[in-house]
Amino acid sequence: MLKNKILVIGSGAREHAIVRAIDRSEHEKEIYCLASNFNPGISKLSHELIILDINNPDIIVDYANEKSISLCIIGPENPLANGVADALSNEGIKVVGPKKQLARLETSKAFTRDLLNEYNIPGGPIYSRFKSLNGVADFLKVLGINYVVKYDGLAGGKGVKVSGDHLHSHDEAIDYCRMLVKQNNEFVIEEKFIGEEFSLMSFCDGTTLKHMPAIQDHKRAYVGDVGPNTGGMGTYSDNNHSLPFLNKGDILEAQNINIATSEAIKNKCGEGFKGVLYGGFMATKNGVKLIEYNARFGDPEAMNVLSLLESDFIEICLAIAEGTLKDIDVTFQNKATVCKYAVPEGYPDKPIKGQPIDISNVENADGLFFASVDYKDGGLIEAGSRTVAVVGVANSISEAESIAENEISSVIGRLYHRSDIGKKEIVQKKIDYMKSLR
Repeated sequence: MLKNKILVIGSGAREHAIVRAIDRSEHEKEIYCLASNFNPGISKLSHELIILDINNPDIIVDYANEKSISLCIIGPENPLANGVADALSNEGIKVVGPKKQLARLETSKAFTRDLLNEYNIPGGPIYSRFKSLNGVADFLKVLGINYVVKYDGLAGGKGVKVSGDHLHSHDEAIDYCRMLVKQNNEFVIEEKFIGEEFSLMSFCDGTTLKHMPAIQDHKRAYVGDVGPNTGGMGTYSDNNHSLPFLNKGDILEAQNINIATSEAIKNKCGEGFKGVLYGGFMATKNGVKLIEYNARFGDPEAMNVLSLLESDFIEICLAIAEGTLKDIDVTFQNKATVCKYAVPEGYPDKPIKGQPIDISNVENADGLFFASVDYKDGGLIEAGSRTVAVVGVANSISEAESIAENEISSVIGRLYHRSDIGKKEIVQKKIDYMKSLR
């Protein structure tokens, strides 16, 4: 059997989950990682981990050719935005991750809204694009109190300002728009959806989509879904691959929006999206709405779905790259998952760095994922962003939550985590809220 020389780009917890899924494959393989920080979990499973500029296509192509890489999996969004997938494809290297023009689904909010509008794909909001303040006040009056202002580019989740959460008047909204204009940034203003958010990711080979279990992410920093937005404090999924506050129709609507978007962007760009199409959705009283797209695995969502994946991950990745996804089965365990992140004190605004952490009390090493960590004097230290995550897998959300809470609580250091993610009370609150809306 031919050995697959696989390159993973990125070194967070998402990429740790990807590398672990590759390692489980029965295919002959050699794993390489190009990283932005040292990840001990990835390093342990890799033939080589090198820290360099993962956003530079030339550097990555040179490395891939030097190591005779046959397949590359791109984790984060910035390499996609910089055309790393294009550069690798031009060298004949198979890639899981869309080319630059297709990654605009994530890198440009305006592009995605226009695409949905042009191809009559349901789930889009009333919206308008702006390059200046001209018309902003009038459009805000049209939307009233429910509006969202989105910077039209990558901002690590910090470019979106929502009325009621971040903006408390039209004047505040205009001030934010004024700041964007001063920085020569385009932006989108759109109606705010009311409901419950969920994520639905699909493997996509440009034609065929294979859907993953639905997940709910918790962006807010503190217990009770309060505090500043983060990259994601934790996630959960249910054993039926839906969520307790969704119905079958919601899942089907989200899947159909992903399928329609895949067809639309192929028509628009002349080639198919190859990678993970990640729809961020809102279940509302008027059906499922699309909040935004990401062009790669979510973090933490990747840890939930890849912990459940039964199919061979290398086979899935090869099928994505070769356009043969229709020929393979993609299956997941019928179990629930809860993922919780431990983050530095002060995260996200003023995170501490360099403080030691101790993971020796974690019982299940397979459920532990390293993110923003480093080594100093032979021990692990916090590197300033989300530090480590754990995933509990069980027959129910509450059982999985108990496992995750026990494990994340055993990580010692100047850290905090959301103890409420996956708890019965918070899940029931979401069920009751959706019932009241519908």
